[in-house]
Amino acid sequence: MRAVVTRVTRASVSIEGEVCGAIGTGFLVLLGVGLQDMEETAHHLAEKICNLRVFSDENGKMNRSLEQVGGNLLVVSQFTLYADTSSRRPGFTGAARPETAIPLYETFLAHCRERGFDVQHGQFGADMQVDSLNDGPVTILFDTDRP
Repeated sequence: MRAVVTRVTRASVSIEGEVCGAIGTGFLVLLGVGLQDMEETAHHLAEKICNLRVFSDENGKMNRSLEQVGGNLLVVSQFTLYADTSSRRPGFTGAARPETAIPLYETFLAHCRERGFDVQHGQFGADMQVDSLNDGPVTILFDTDRP
């Protein structure tokens, strides 16, 4: 799995002009599912992101987690994170097909909810518009294929 996690003060996702998910302080997570990913991968990545300490403490150091600041998550499916950019027109053969990706995407969402977070999301495969106010900016890349 690949994820781009941005610390935000607010974020929302809309489909056809209608907001379907919105958060205040928290993480905007663009999540891509690859061909080799499994349920364990989704659990592992959810744990890493939910425990990420990138919010400022009283000394201005990035030392607080999402839970410690009362933050939430907005998760948006993003198969384009698996783009093969070796040519001018990207290919996406490294991304899992919907029949595999959707259950893993939902597993990721469920694991974050089990941790007690309000998890907002878009609609898998939909044409979505994402609006966010980056905080910092702080943006972290995750790739479960790389240590």
